Amino acid sequence: MLPQLRRDQFDNLEKHTQSGIEFVERYTKFVKERSEIEINYAKQIRNLSKKYQPKKNSREEEENKYTSCRAFLSTLNELNDYAGQHEVIAENLTSQIIAELSRYLTELKAERKSHFHDGRKAQQHIESSWKQLEASKRRFERDCKEADRAQQYFERMDADINVTKADVEKARQQAQMRHQMAADSKTEYSNFLTKFNQEQNEHYHTLIPNIFQKLQEMEERRIERLGMSMKTYAEVDREVLPIVGKCLDGMTKAAESIEPKTDSKQVVESYKSGFEPPGEVEFEDYGPGQSMKRTVSETSLSNSRGEAKERPSGGKSKGKLWPFIKNKNKSPKQNKEPLSNRFNEFMASKPKMTCLRSLRRGLSLKLITLNSHVRNLIEGSGPEDFSHLPPEQRRKKLQAKIDDFNKDIQKEMDQKDALTKMKGVYEKNPQMGDPASVDPRLVEIAMNIEKIQSEVQKFEGWLAEVEGRLPSKSDPPRRQSGLYETQNSNSTTVGNNCAQDRESPDGSYTEEQSSETQVKVAIANTPEFDDEFDDGDEETLPTIGTCKAIYQFEGHNEGTISVTEGELLYVIEEDKGDGWTRVRRNEEEEGYVPTSYVEVFLEPNAKDS
Repeated sequence: MLPQLRRDQFDNLEKHTQSGIEFVERYTKFVKERSEIEINYAKQIRNLSKKYQPKKNSREEEENKYTSCRAFLSTLNELNDYAGQHEVIAENLTSQIIAELSRYLTELKAERKSHFHDGRKAQQHIESSWKQLEASKRRFERDCKEADRAQQYFERMDADINVTKADVEKARQQAQMRHQMAADSKTEYSNFLTKFNQEQNEHYHTLIPNIFQKLQEMEERRIERLGMSMKTYAEVDREVLPIVGKCLDGMTKAAESIEPKTDSKQVVESYKSGFEPPGEVEFEDYGPGQSMKRTVSETSLSNSRGEAKERPSGGKSKGKLWPFIKNKNKSPKQNKEPLSNRFNEFMASKPKMTCLRSLRRGLSLKLITLNSHVRNLIEGSGPEDFSHLPPEQRRKKLQAKIDDFNKDIQKEMDQKDALTKMKGVYEKNPQMGDPASVDPRLVEIAMNIEKIQSEVQKFEGWLAEVEGRLPSKSDPPRRQSGLYETQNSNSTTVGNNCAQDRESPDGSYTEEQSSETQVKVAIANTPEFDDEFDDGDEETLPTIGTCKAIYQFEGHNEGTISVTEGELLYVIEEDKGDGWTRVRRNEEEEGYVPTSYVEVFLEPNAKDS
């Protein structure tokens, strides 16, 4: 019974050590999943930071001059570093815990297997000795019984007078042999018993305690190693806390660096046009005995439009005198004043026809100029002298260009100085190189410098022109206006007045650029102009803006037009709420495209009209 009890305890230890190994595997799995969470979290944080980074050549990149945008960019950079610390956590968890525990588990399993193999071997040996002892004991018991029976049989034979002497002798010998066998079995049993007692004593006092001691030490090392891993788990997080704190401090510092007043000044500097304010509007006397005059302000088209609305409307021909003004307050009755009669008769004369037909022929050229200008704005290009910009912005662009040229000149001069020194070294030490080999490069640099200097002079001339035309704070406001006479004027005067050739208030706008918006309003506001002075050709719809295709559209249905991604088109009819925008590629190709497939740039004046 005692060996069986000891074997049961041995089995219990085997189950306990196996559960300990499973616990280490479970903890390793926990750390591995935590590491995967850290990696995924860091990846998502990096993707978030990358998603909100300003795009190149976009409006977001231009906004980086504002302190709030720079602070947000700094926050994104710090967030990217913050994500890097989570990657460090995952990496340290993998290298310091997962890899170490995986290797230790392999060693632990091998050691446990060896100890239990030795235990099973000792257990099998003691069980084998016990079986031999039991066998010798049973054999001794059997031999003793056989000897007793042989002795009893001999005694009966010896007492029986009818048995021969030979049979008695045979029985006596048989009894002696059985007694001898019993004595031998006794000796063998005694030897096995002594041997088993010694092996059992060694088994339970030496072998098994040693094995249990090794298992105990193994278990204690396992528990200690697990505790060290748990401590390392906490230290891995603790190690990155200083850097994480620096990232958070950087975000706080970025937020504190925001300066609202500086940003507002940046906005003022970015959009300051340099236009001088308009002067006072002159009083126009329409009383008796005064000649009828019309003063048109050249500072904006809205002034002319406002004057047209304030004046009493005449007949149809009167409304066509101003092709850029649509009179919405037409009255069916005219005041038959002598002055109005003379005015209407004058406007119905042939000079008006000449003026309007001349303007009609120039409308297409104006539209081409306008579309080209809008295309340049979308694509980021423009005239070399930046004349398409307001005066103040043009001055800044020209100055920046001059600064860039000066930097290029400085670079070329540095290269020239270096090559000159190299040539001097070659002249002193011909074995180091040929001085003549440097001359072509020096000539090339001199030509580059001359070319850049010519560009600098050109841009400085434009800059001087802009600075000369920019109004100073001490200059009084001025207003340029054109005077339209209704009497005593010839056809040449009418033609000049209808053309409305104006000088830009700042001097930087060209005639085409200053009148582009007016041409757009003229087309939208003078339908009777097209009806009465049509030359026989079908008039196409005017463009009201441009658009850029952001997706490809096949356009298989009737009335639609196919576009490719990135293609620039002209908008001739905006979305009316049905999700379609009408566009034109050229004079022959036009149709509808989904509004969500294009990015539309409408002219404000065209949208208002």
